[in-house]
Amino acid sequence: MKKILVIQQKMIGDVLVSSIICENLAIEFPNAQIDYLIYDTTYPVLLNNHSNYNIIHFTSKQRDSKIELLKFTAKIRKEKYDIVIDSYSKLESWIITGFSGAKTRISFDKKYINAIYTHVVERHNKPKTNLGLTIEQRLELLKPLGILTPKVLKPTLVVSENEKQQAITLLEKHNIDKSIPLAMISLLGSSESKTYPLEYMAQIIDEIIAYKPINLLFNYIPNQINEAKKIYELCKPETQKHIYFDVIGKSLRDFIGLMNVCDFIIGNDGGAINMAKALNKPAFTIFSPVIDKLGWNSFEDGINYISVHLKDYKPNLFENLSIKDIKIKNEQLYLELDPKLFKPLLMHFLKHNA
Repeated sequence: MKKILVIQQKMIGDVLVSSIICENLAIEFPNAQIDYLIYDTTYPVLLNNHSNYNIIHFTSKQRDSKIELLKFTAKIRKEKYDIVIDSYSKLESWIITGFSGAKTRISFDKKYINAIYTHVVERHNKPKTNLGLTIEQRLELLKPLGILTPKVLKPTLVVSENEKQQAITLLEKHNIDKSIPLAMISLLGSSESKTYPLEYMAQIIDEIIAYKPINLLFNYIPNQINEAKKIYELCKPETQKHIYFDVIGKSLRDFIGLMNVCDFIIGNDGGAINMAKALNKPAFTIFSPVIDKLGWNSFEDGINYISVHLKDYKPNLFENLSIKDIKIKNEQLYLELDPKLFKPLLMHFLKHNA
């Protein structure tokens, strides 16, 4: 029996995307033991959805302590994996892969570290399909194993019946009319640099309600409540009547349950958008100037999945700028992405999904 380890540390979106590697391996090698190594904080997105593979939790203790990392690496080596697929390709995963003892070690082409792998895959920088670069690149990691036509192309989330009912009960508790469309607003990015200017976000929310008086939920976590309140207060009084500010999940699974009862999502690129897509919910995504949207604008079809980036409207602002330059100018550049630029596209999205 083959033993295969897939490594994908980092954030929710990455873990969701790389889960399709495990799904395809399970189809190709039904008798194999497939283990998926992830940060323990991202595990909730895989709950109910990993019957074909096992989860190995990588904790903050192991991330923060070199001694604990080496102990963990020793445990991995004892497992005697036949194959390791490193879709993270950073220092932590290099160490784990390098000492794994696996005969087949696959990752992305990085000239300075290629020696620890038996097979390296070059990242192409232009998408070939509407899957988006991130998904396409992950699927390329299967090619050295002879999997040239993967059957699973999209991450999925599985919501239990109990979670569905809890979300419905929460809506009923707050007297939210289920006959009216319900939208989730991805209010804030994972960092300040990935967050659309708050004044602009308020304008977008006003535009949504001006188009159609639907119900809105805000996605934010407790330590973001001040920014969330600021956006709420910047909205027009008429808009505020449609916002159920206090209806938020207490956990990641709670959010997934709430997103599952929403009709679509609009807002900042990030985990919320990726989870919505995994639930097959339409998404209108706003990308920060510092992010290359070709990586994460998955399933773009001009109707259910639409994204916007400053480069779409003012490409001249990016001429001769390196990634480092863009990071320095990110705040200034983001202010150039006035909601008026993409209002027609937003209205088009609402026409088809609200």
